[in-house]
Amino acid sequence: LSMIVAEPGVLAAVNPYYGAQFLAQHGITGYLVLGTVFLVVTGGEALYADMGHFGLRPIRLSWFFVVLPGLVLNYFGQGALLLNHPHAMQPFYQMAPSWGLYPLLILATLATIIASQAVITGVFSLTRQAIQLGQLPRMRITQTSREEFGQIYIPVMNWLLMAATIALVLGFQSSGNMAAAYGVAVSTDMVITTVLAYFVARHWGWHPVALGIFAAVLLVVDLAFFGANILKVPEGGWYALAVGAFVFFVMITWRQGRELLMTHLRKDTEPLILFLQRIYAAPPSRVPGTAVFMTESTQSTPPILLHHLKHNQVLHEQVILLTVRTARVPWVGAARRLKVKSLGQGFYRVEVRTGFKQSCNLPVALRMCERLDLKVDLDKTTFYIGSALPIPSPRVPGMTLWRERLFAFMSRNAARRTDMYDIPSERVMVMGIQVDF
Repeated sequence: LSMIVAEPGVLAAVNPYYGAQFLAQHGITGYLVLGTVFLVVTGGEALYADMGHFGLRPIRLSWFFVVLPGLVLNYFGQGALLLNHPHAMQPFYQMAPSWGLYPLLILATLATIIASQAVITGVFSLTRQAIQLGQLPRMRITQTSREEFGQIYIPVMNWLLMAATIALVLGFQSSGNMAAAYGVAVSTDMVITTVLAYFVARHWGWHPVALGIFAAVLLVVDLAFFGANILKVPEGGWYALAVGAFVFFVMITWRQGRELLMTHLRKDTEPLILFLQRIYAAPPSRVPGTAVFMTESTQSTPPILLHHLKHNQVLHEQVILLTVRTARVPWVGAARRLKVKSLGQGFYRVEVRTGFKQSCNLPVALRMCERLDLKVDLDKTTFYIGSALPIPSPRVPGMTLWRERLFAFMSRNAARRTDMYDIPSERVMVMGIQVDF
């Protein structure tokens, strides 16, 4: 603030006329400067990465009343210092008195840690949502708070982030060299976010003309910064694009692999109605208790159920075909979370619906089935889980062999469903099924 008082003329920077004049006078050189100017606005996205943990209101209040005023004063102060001392090399630190240099350095380090924590928690949230939507293999997720649902910890992602950070430091060695990668990453993210926001708002029913104008204005700004930063790809921007391409490749491989695996598993099953008719015509021996078979299809018989009946020649008195659906909305209300349908002969179909931000506790869900006329004694319940083991084979079309091997590796190292759905391990029976795909 003292720097601004000493050079109040810096406040004229709020006038966009000077920016337009600078671009007009310097042409392409002025446009390329946007790639550096853009770094001034980066960092704010780290605050919004925590929106899923704290909600919209706290983030808005902290941004408009704390962060944004603080950033504006800081950059105006640096500008005022440079007007008086054009050759200053570190205006941020030179604004402080000599005795405040080391305290300011400590404060800046703590701010970096806080911003990094926001990004880490954002990665955790996005990873869980990708898992819920079937875009990534299952991972062990630890709930770190009993009050806040969004406070989670994913060990695998934490270690991967640590390795990537160390690689970044060793590879770029200075913040200046890293600036190109950071600018490309954030400017690309802004463009993608604007495009996605347009389609989401269309889905919400916004007026298409007004929404198109609003999105076009944002895209003009976003694409201007994106164009200025994309020229920095040879200087380090390639790293951000390479990481993004790798994550996309892993996700698309997992999704395609799961689709191929499900296609091959369906070949070894039969329609559920035919299975029930066969049970009615030749009833197998029934034993006391409840058996829960997890399935993704509502029309076909779970392969694990067929294998169980084939090898054990018995069925439980009560058989539940359980399907977990992840809706493409953050939250699903309690009234719409459960569906129960009696299929006769002691068979029931149960569908549990959750939002992509919600966890799924199957024992709790089964207890709630009692209000829908299905009583489940968890002490006499066994969960049968099929573990499909993909065997890469060059004879089976679908994906290249090396992508099949990558998918098989991810499948072998995916977290157990018992961890994901809070199923007691002592109540689980796992049956492996090898599949050439």
